[in-house]
Amino acid sequence: MIKITFPDNSIREYPIGITGLEIAKSLSNSLAKEVLSVTVNGEIYDLQRPIEKDASIKFNKWEDEEGQHAFWHSSAHLMAEALEALYPGVKLGIGPSIETGFYYDIDLGEERSISEKDLPAIEKKMKELVQQKNPYIRKEIPKKEALEHYSKKGDEYKVELLRDLEDGTISFYTHGSFTDLCRGPHLPHTGYIKSFKLLNIAGAYWRGNERNKQLTRIYGVSFPKQKMLEEHLQMLEQAKERDHRKIGKELELFTFSQNVGSGLPLWLPKGAQLRERLEDFLKQVQRKHGYEQVITPHIGQKELYVVSGHYAKYGESSFKPISTPTEGEEFLLKPMNCPHHCEIYKFKPRSYRDLPIRMAEFGTVYRYEQSGELHGLTRVRGFTQDDAHIFCRPDQLKEEFIKVIDIIFIIFGALDFKDFLVQISLRDPDDKEKYIGSDENWEKAEKAIIEATQEKGLDARIEYGEAAFYGPKLDFLVKDAIGRKWQLGTIQVDYNLPERFELEYTGSDNQKHRPVMIHRAPFGSMERFVAVLIEHTAGKFPLWLTPEQFVILPISEKVNKYAEKVLNFLKNYDLRGLIDLRSEKIGKKIRDNELKRIPYLLIVGEKEAENQTVSVRKQGEGDKGSLNLEEFANFVKREIEKTIFRYSQST
Repeated sequence: MIKITFPDNSIREYPIGITGLEIAKSLSNSLAKEVLSVTVNGEIYDLQRPIEKDASIKFNKWEDEEGQHAFWHSSAHLMAEALEALYPGVKLGIGPSIETGFYYDIDLGEERSISEKDLPAIEKKMKELVQQKNPYIRKEIPKKEALEHYSKKGDEYKVELLRDLEDGTISFYTHGSFTDLCRGPHLPHTGYIKSFKLLNIAGAYWRGNERNKQLTRIYGVSFPKQKMLEEHLQMLEQAKERDHRKIGKELELFTFSQNVGSGLPLWLPKGAQLRERLEDFLKQVQRKHGYEQVITPHIGQKELYVVSGHYAKYGESSFKPISTPTEGEEFLLKPMNCPHHCEIYKFKPRSYRDLPIRMAEFGTVYRYEQSGELHGLTRVRGFTQDDAHIFCRPDQLKEEFIKVIDIIFIIFGALDFKDFLVQISLRDPDDKEKYIGSDENWEKAEKAIIEATQEKGLDARIEYGEAAFYGPKLDFLVKDAIGRKWQLGTIQVDYNLPERFELEYTGSDNQKHRPVMIHRAPFGSMERFVAVLIEHTAGKFPLWLTPEQFVILPISEKVNKYAEKVLNFLKNYDLRGLIDLRSEKIGKKIRDNELKRIPYLLIVGEKEAENQTVSVRKQGEGDKGSLNLEEFANFVKREIEKTIFRYSQST
């Protein structure tokens, strides 16, 4: 017998070799119908996989990420089985689950191709296979045998994957006539996958390397119920309408130019103003919290990033080093701001009385993202981080960490992000080679983050393997207006860069000590944050942030001078707007300016000019009546102050 410990710490005994599904059935039939996978001692198992020793287990349903992972991973294999049936000889790359579904990379050879018009036929074949309810059967095979099998098939993709694996860790899954190299987990059988949709096709370089062959990637999504699929497809339609690339073009916020280079955004005047207001807002908050602004160069000597560890970790995704006429001298476009800030800290001796030191910078950094992964403002090659680094004593760490959480809440309040998740990202205990620093420093850093979140009463989930290479972090994942999750704020604790840069302060004992470093970026990057904000608001920005708060619409040329008077009056109240002087009918002016998402339309005719008033229309709400100029100005100021009050109370 073995002992099984459940999440509520209750313990039951079962025979050795019992499966997760059998344990679920022993508890209740309804649980057995809902569970999709089981986590055994931290590892996700198929429901049919035997449990051979004492274990702590957790059942994963659809609402759990681990449950969705098994569902979508199984769906990828179902699609691959359909592809093998329809396209004999197709070679399969990888087919993982992703945050919003699944995909499979395939190679059809030089003579064949797939387009989106072929997707319905693939879906039809998948539906046939679902009806067969074929079980997903796991089998472990020696590496030598697996290599021989795929070498005979001439499948260079699976051979390459196998060469990277250690013997004893190789497993295959079979369902129906289909077998694939895979670590799992999977559903009990294909019949679980009742509702699915293949969404689109894209090109993808094998293993993400532009030097490799470009494969065909087919994306899909699946759900346990048809209604869930319909709701998801409706959300995708909304997402198309909210696409920041589409809205950014309509509102003239940013653009890209091939002459400048892929992934390098150009901010147009309205976009630059919006971004500047976000920066000014954060600078104001930071000043109140004791931060000082610094400015650092866009490049640094290669050796700087070798010392910091960034060259080893980011070298492949950085732009190539820049050689100077001086022999052996090389510079890099900076991939991170933190090494520069460490050098500023070293500018002069520091005492324990000087700490904490809080440095902030809107610093532009550069990463050579592959062209196939670039996407509007969310994935670019040059981006500006709202970066700050806090150098503090160990006894100040928790308090400083909590103060950064407060700043993130202020930002979320000001921008009306109400729904968010909190994730503690720790290092992978089974693969410590990915990280720098001692176990002792990592344990101290992880303990500080966990205690700070508990003190703030945050319901944070823990994810292993998601830490930065130099330290653990706290991530904030915001849900936008249509339910999508975006990672925005992040806070990281770092004992390692102070070691690498030999940072010191003189303690009260007159001895030298190492400071602790906190990295934080509430926005993350200005580019990505603006993209998320556009899609969250559908371009209808908060009143304090929007490029134009009002537009004046003269009914005829006779009142153009009065329109100019209104504009100048409102500008004196620090309100932003313009006049639409086009010779168009008022109905067209209203429609056109509503499409520009301007919050207030001020209609002026001879009656308004005579009474010194404006007829007010509010975006999405229609007519709000007639107000004199001072009444309207004060009305808008009060609306803005409501937001200011909301974010000032957010902590």
